[in-house]
Amino acid sequence: MKIAFAGLGVMGAPMARHLVEAGHDVTGFNRSPAKAEAWASAVGGRFAATVAEAAQGADLFILCVGNDDDVRAVATEALPHLAEGAVIVDHTTTSAKVAREMAELAEGQGRRFIDAPVSGGQAGAENGQLSVMAGGDAGALAKAEPALQAYSKAIKHMGPAGTGQLTKMVNQIAIAGVVQGLAEAVHFAQVAGLDTDAAFDAVSKGAAQSWQMDNRWKTAARGEFEFGFAVDWMRKDLGLVLDEARSNGARLALTALVDQFYAEVQAMGGNRWDTSSLAARLQSKD
Repeated sequence: MKIAFAGLGVMGAPMARHLVEAGHDVTGFNRSPAKAEAWASAVGGRFAATVAEAAQGADLFILCVGNDDDVRAVATEALPHLAEGAVIVDHTTTSAKVAREMAELAEGQGRRFIDAPVSGGQAGAENGQLSVMAGGDAGALAKAEPALQAYSKAIKHMGPAGTGQLTKMVNQIAIAGVVQGLAEAVHFAQVAGLDTDAAFDAVSKGAAQSWQMDNRWKTAARGEFEFGFAVDWMRKDLGLVLDEARSNGARLALTALVDQFYAEVQAMGGNRWDTSSLAARLQSKD
């Protein structure tokens, strides 16, 4: 399949590499040309200097960029240059609104747009083990799915345009609550004078077990927060969640509170710390 991939950052670069390794004809694009050139050199792919050049004749155009405005700009520029019937798959976490906008725009030009945010973080991208939640035309997703399998362990079609992004919001709501609970559990164990290794070995075998506990309690207890998804990104995502909740009437008191806790972490200089750094604001008060 002839594929263009826009956005070769910490997530996009390994995802695009998996596509090359799977035998696809991949052209990479990044707003920093040096990054695109370095990616192409490292993986044996090709790179383009512009979105239009990358998109020329592509059957599949994949995005992993920054925000709503980035998606609008890149998708709008790419659309006229794609092959007839081509599919755009957007792995960026955005609003459901922009997903619906782009789906309508693509359909008007004889193409299809799939909103397909991912979960699994940088490690999932590196290992080809991402979970994809997709909204949009089922036939378009079926066309793209053989390529997406190169870096995914699960691909779930959620419904019409925007439902992939809404599902990613569910994911971020759940993570926010779990990470805050873990931060408070670590803090309590330390203040209570427990052997934290023994305490978490005990509770991680029962109903309190979670991915966050298995992978983050030890580093959080040591004040180490250099392991993946950054606070700045999480705040962007929670902002999308809270905007959507204001629109649909969902009551997200805990999510709003955790978002403010992350604001405190940013004020501490933790913008690029990982999401488990909620523990840092509690440790700073010890």
